[in-house]
Amino acid sequence: MSNRELALQLIDNLSEYKLGYVVAYLQGINADETADDAFCEQLLKSYESSEDKGDFVSFEEAAKMCGVDLDAVQD
Repeated sequence: MSNRELALQLIDNLSEYKLGYVVAYLQGINADETADDAFCEQLLKSYESSEDKGDFVSFEEAAKMCGVDLDAVQD
């Protein structure tokens, strides 16, 4: 049995509400790779032209910049 045949057999046995999860997953893996690559390339170019490129912040400062209170999430 091929993978395609097995997948179709498994899908046939799914309840209707679980089928939505399968559809969403399949749409995700069929997403446009070219658009994703273009987005990532734009992020890289933006970073490379940034004035603060290479500046590093501590974990604590990054958490603060993201609005995370580390004291609230620790034991």
